[in-house]
Amino acid sequence: MTSESNRLILWVPLGIAGIFILFFGYALFFGNANPQQQTIESRMVGQPVPEFALDPAVSNHPGLTSANLATGEPRLVNVFASWCLPCITEAPQLTALQQRGVSIDAIAIRDRPQDISNFLMRYGDPYQRIGADVDSRVQLAFGSSGVPETFVVDGEGVIRHQHIGEIRPEDVPVIMQALEDAR
Repeated sequence: MTSESNRLILWVPLGIAGIFILFFGYALFFGNANPQQQTIESRMVGQPVPEFALDPAVSNHPGLTSANLATGEPRLVNVFASWCLPCITEAPQLTALQQRGVSIDAIAIRDRPQDISNFLMRYGDPYQRIGADVDSRVQLAFGSSGVPETFVVDGEGVIRHQHIGEIRPEDVPVIMQALEDAR
């Protein structure tokens, strides 16, 4: 073989790699780079909350049971954790909702009492009850797959609305309407 054919053999793998990079770069930036957001809603919307009884997550709040959610008035059930960064982002919105008279209960996921207490002291405490869901069984029974998630539960204990992700200021009107519709 000549030295020119040796050089060609060395450049072939680099050329093939370059073609792959160009192909994937094109697909990433000009292809379907922004697919429609697909959110998976809980199949529990429209269904009664599952039967459960959670012990208190912190000493200064009572625990949470399914019976607490069927008291005649709609309320929010917020699934959160002290280790959840989006939960910090939504904390001011939950406080604002509570100041507007919204009853809010919480399910703390895979968390420690001291961490929950620190979170509440630092970011606000809008909750009436906080149940400790140490193994996520109740979270999964609600059809929740992550934190934070918030559910509107009507006065009869039926889930009427699910909000996936942190509550942002622009989400408050939707949640307030869902609460009104749950009356």
